[in-house]
Amino acid sequence: MKKLFLTLLCLCGTMCIYAQTLENMQWFNEPESWEIKDGRLMMDVTPQSDYWRISHYGFTVDDAPFLYTVRGGEFEVKVKISGDYKVRFDQAGLMLRIDKENYIKTGIEYVDGKYNLSAVVTHHTSDWSVIELDKPVDFVWIKAVRRLDAVEIFYSFDDKHYTMMRNCWLEDNTPVMVGMMAACPDGNGFTATFEEFKIKHLPDQRRLEWLEKNKE
Repeated sequence: MKKLFLTLLCLCGTMCIYAQTLENMQWFNEPESWEIKDGRLMMDVTPQSDYWRISHYGFTVDDAPFLYTVRGGEFEVKVKISGDYKVRFDQAGLMLRIDKENYIKTGIEYVDGKYNLSAVVTHHTSDWSVIELDKPVDFVWIKAVRRLDAVEIFYSFDDKHYTMMRNCWLEDNTPVMVGMMAACPDGNGFTATFEEFKIKHLPDQRRLEWLEKNKE
């Protein structure tokens, strides 16, 4: 009986790991060329593609590649990002998306020859914040933590020390698509690579508070 229990436990663990693999995720605006190998996603980013709504530029676009899964509650997600950025606005990172009017995209964006840590937050209209880096980087880790009605965004260059770059609102108790996106608004495309993508479930904060107040 003990042996059977351990076997079932191992199978359950295997299924849980498999359920979070990249192969089980879905495409929104699938690019023409992409590959998943050894837990790594490489994509040839679609030329002339982006996510933006209205503000400053006066147009709306919603056509860049995005590989995602759906989460209904609170979670932490992170990924290691690299790319052969070539022209202005080439970008790659994480995306959290409720619908075409409510989403967050964050990662590296190449602007005027500089690497920038970038975050675009959209609620009907888009805003954009950047942190300019003093030199190019081969890769960066981006982490987003969804808690209640807020998302905290962090970056790291070693996956050990994380610095917060943005805290923004996102409607809670609402399913969200979460995954990896890249865009090439001005150019003819580039190659973006995503590694070590991981989502960790976080227990609902309000429920934890209720349980604490209502201990047996």
